[in-house]
Amino acid sequence: MLTADYIVGLVDGEGSFNVHVWTPKASLKRRALVELRFYLKLVNRDLPLLQELQTFFGCGKIYQQKDYRPNHNHCSRYEVFNRTELADIIVPFFEAHPPRSVSKQKDFELFKEVLRLVQQKEHFTPTGLLRIQDLKVQMH
Repeated sequence: MLTADYIVGLVDGEGSFNVHVWTPKASLKRRALVELRFYLKLVNRDLPLLQELQTFFGCGKIYQQKDYRPNHNHCSRYEVFNRTELADIIVPFFEAHPPRSVSKQKDFELFKEVLRLVQQKEHFTPTGLLRIQDLKVQMH
C-alpha cells in the first residue's frame, strides 16, 4: 500500500507537472489549446507500482512507451490530464503533501496557477494566454 510520503518522494524523483500550449496558425482562426498533465514515467518492470498509484488516486491512465534506442528500456507512464481530476484530486493531494524538492515545488505552484487560469477560461484571451505562456516558460 502506498503512503503519501512515498508518493511525494516518487514524484520528486520521477514525476512531472507539465503544461503544453498549442497556438493556432493565424490562418486557421482557432483558439489556443492548453494541456495540463501530471505524470510519472518508470521502466516497464515497475508497471505494478504505477497501477498502485492509479488505484491510490482513483483516476488517470497508464500508457506504454516503447523506446528502441540502444541502452534504453520500454517504459510505462501514469498520466492524469483530465482537468477535473487534476483540480479535484491531484492538486489537493499535493497541496496537503507538497513536493520536497525546490524545483518540483516551483513547478507545482506554476502548474496550479495555469490550471486556475484555464478554469477561468483566461486562455481564450490574448492577455491570459500570454500569462500562461510566461508561467510555462518558468517551469523546469
